Amino acid sequence: MRSLLALCLAAMPAVAEVPPDRARALEHMVLQDCGSCHGLTMKGGLGRPLTPDALAHAEPGGLALIILDGIPGTAMPPWRPLLTEDEALWIASYLKSKD
Repeated sequence: MRSLLALCLAAMPAVAEVPPDRARALEHMVLQDCGSCHGLTMKGGLGRPLTPDALAHAEPGGLALIILDGIPGTAMPPWRPLLTEDEALWIASYLKSKD
């Protein structure tokens, strides 16, 4: 299983490009949907904090996989039905760099 995860991470680009209008929609989604569990300031709530400090050691590709597939047995749902891999990677990079 670890080798499959490593292969998936290696296949994902380090930074994803999304059109500006989609980036605005994704930013809104992060604030509304992610913020409903992770706190509107992303400092934690039902879900863990998603601040740049809290995510400092996380790789964007790994975060993107969590966004896409969720975490079984937790309140973190899979977003793969609604997001592309590039969009999930954009969100991961956005969270890591957000002030």
